[in-house]
Amino acid sequence: MSATIEHTSTARTVDGREVPAAGTYVIDASHSRVGFVARHLVVAKSRGEFSSFSGSVTIGEDPLQSSVDVEVDIASVDTRDAKRDEHLRSDDFFAAEQFPTMHYRSTGVALGNKGRYVVNGELTVKGVTRPVELLVEFEGGITDPWGGSRAAFSASAEVNREDFGLTWNQVLEGGGVVVGKTVTIEIEAEAVLQS
Repeated sequence: MSATIEHTSTARTVDGREVPAAGTYVIDASHSRVGFVARHLVVAKSRGEFSSFSGSVTIGEDPLQSSVDVEVDIASVDTRDAKRDEHLRSDDFFAAEQFPTMHYRSTGVALGNKGRYVVNGELTVKGVTRPVELLVEFEGGITDPWGGSRAAFSASAEVNREDFGLTWNQVLEGGGVVVGKTVTIEIEAEAVLQS
């Protein structure tokens, strides 16, 4: 006879919104994703992700006093095309040898619509720091089979890559450019509460 494992929620309700239990959570990179989408040849979308990153999310008793800090390894970029990945690591784009990481640090949290939160912060890429607003949704909290408290989040943002010095492009014969300026950042994060 197999045992039944009960998964209990580690969430709480504050002002009618479900939020994680207060505390500092470390991102579980093996169950998380940091991805991006950019226009390619005007009509298509090209997707990629970074496979190596680390960070933490601190949830305040007051959720608006929460914070996030994440560092991403630029060399881990993966678009499923080795030649393109090498180009992204080169000086034309990220200059990964000179700037091996990008960093996001929150500066404030505000209520958003539809149960979401707006996380204001600073993104540093290629030595350039610019404000970036993340739209964040709490996906839920649970106690895992080993007794750990986990919280899941999804987040997205749009940035102009040229604001960070990522200006390489080629003009197409029929008009337009090879790579769009606007990049959508897509994050799915699972994080473990530290005791």
